[in-house]
Amino acid sequence: MKTVHTRQREERASRPLHVQVEAWGPLACFTRPELKVERVSYPTMTPSAARGLLEAILWKPEITYRVERIEQLKPVQWTSFRRNEVNKSIVTKKTYEDLRANNGYRYDVAEDRGQRVTVALRDVAYRIHATINATDRCTAPLPKYRDQFDRRLNRGACFEQPHFGCREFAAFFGPRGSAEEAGAVTAADHAGIPPIDEIGLMLHHIEYLPKGQERYHWFRASLERGVLHVPDRALASAQVGGMPGAESRVSAEGAD
Repeated sequence: MKTVHTRQREERASRPLHVQVEAWGPLACFTRPELKVERVSYPTMTPSAARGLLEAILWKPEITYRVERIEQLKPVQWTSFRRNEVNKSIVTKKTYEDLRANNGYRYDVAEDRGQRVTVALRDVAYRIHATINATDRCTAPLPKYRDQFDRRLNRGACFEQPHFGCREFAAFFGPRGSAEEAGAVTAADHAGIPPIDEIGLMLHHIEYLPKGQERYHWFRASLERGVLHVPDRALASAQVGGMPGAESRVSAEGAD
């Protein structure tokens, strides 16, 4: 029979633990879903992109990350450029399987190439505040994973190169204060951040359903003195009212 002290110690060991990561880089593009063809970035990092960056540092099935807020360490600066991209993409598992079954199929990139404009961010730097939470597979105390995360963060270890939205926009990362040490942030940068900046609907998280379907959840985002606060819960479907230009993203909303 467990003692009160043992139960309290186990409860403390499974409590969410806070982590902080600073990330910076020359380019970023966190694409808004309203526009289908041309890529136009949100003015700040999205929670899903922040979660992907944390998982690039340390991913294990025993833990998940809950992004609480994202601090913008530099004022927003925009840039735009054209890139050659393919027009078609494999959007479903069935399409991928059909292509693999057709041995005579040949895909010509040159014939399918098109130019698209990307409106991106430049010279970005963020501080991510998140918690490490246990999943059903977790069998060890959470401090073990937090310590492992901190060790990897301090020495710059990652499973894959973190990126800001697009894989070619590499992200550098480190513990709190590392962006300033690297010269990516100066004391004058914070003065250029506006007090309030309304952003609109932003992706909160993706719910993965059976048979490869996905359900997208949203929240109303705004920057308050350069800080994006992420709510615990996303908006209800009725409050979203159908995300403009993102029908394919919410197509599983009525799935069983």
